[in-house]
Amino acid sequence: MSDDDDGLDALSSEELHDRAVRYALRHLDIPFFVRLMEALPVAEAATGDIDAAEADALTLRAHIDDVTDAGQGEVAELLRPLYLDYLRTHGVEAE
Repeated sequence: MSDDDDGLDALSSEELHDRAVRYALRHLDIPFFVRLMEALPVAEAATGDIDAAEADALTLRAHIDDVTDAGQGEVAELLRPLYLDYLRTHGVEAE
């Protein structure tokens, strides 16, 4: 199935985040959360939120607290490719 046929591009970044996080939780996919936590400070810095990026880069707790927030606003838009790649890699489609 091509990327165009999976329906994921039509979903909002928040919906992609929620689907990716639910899938990763259901499958205990710790590497996904590590990838997300590594990408989050970069996305936050790109939106101008340098303080949050620095905090996330320095503490694991800040990363864990921000996993939920990674599905909102500009950060979610910047992380959209990560969510799309993850969902497509695992064959998840839009319903």
